[in-house]
Amino acid sequence: MVKGISRQVIVVHSPDPNLFEQAIFILKDGAVGEGVTDEALLKEAQKAIHGGDRQGKRRHLYLYGAVWAAGGAVLTGLVWLATVLL
Repeated sequence: MVKGISRQVIVVHSPDPNLFEQAIFILKDGAVGEGVTDEALLKEAQKAIHGGDRQGKRRHLYLYGAVWAAGGAVLTGLVWLATVLL
């Protein structure tokens, strides 16, 4: 016996189906109400597919690691300089 819950979904087809045919988004309960249009839901799905903020965060993490590496190199150089001079 199969039990389940009826859910609303948005299916977005890929413009270039080399890797993916479609993306399926499961809507939250009550998401389709109170003035939310189909166009707005589709626009949010497209925005999630294109991943607008993810690349900015990824660049920030690379920069964060580079800053810590440079700080460690400077600290190591200062410790070495202090041991040579003293």
